[in-house]
Amino acid sequence: MTTTKRRKKTGLAPCEHDDWDRADIKAALEKAGWSLRQLSIHHGLTPKTFQHALQRPYPKAEAAIADAIGVKPQLIWPSRYDKDGNPNRKRGRKPKIPCCYITTKWDEDTPSKGGA
Repeated sequence: MTTTKRRKKTGLAPCEHDDWDRADIKAALEKAGWSLRQLSIHHGLTPKTFQHALQRPYPKAEAAIADAIGVKPQLIWPSRYDKDGNPNRKRGRKPKIPCCYITTKWDEDTPSKGGA
């Protein structure tokens, strides 16, 4: 017979299983008088943005959802935030073109230093 140990809630890093379920988030929004569509119109974002925020990190939408419910985002998605309430992911996207390949008009107009 195999027994599994249950993880204690205190002292361990949160995992995705600690995040609220999509249905629970939607129910809390409805209880507060909001829907994902109404939030998207109110905040000027697309409805898909809020749907995606239920599945993957999206700080703007997470903050809007949490504000509508009346809690902090790290309470809804503890796996997405550190213990201080800061997002635990990198900010911004990687550039499509490495910066060493980007030239500006100023670089092209500047004479080279080697003399000629």
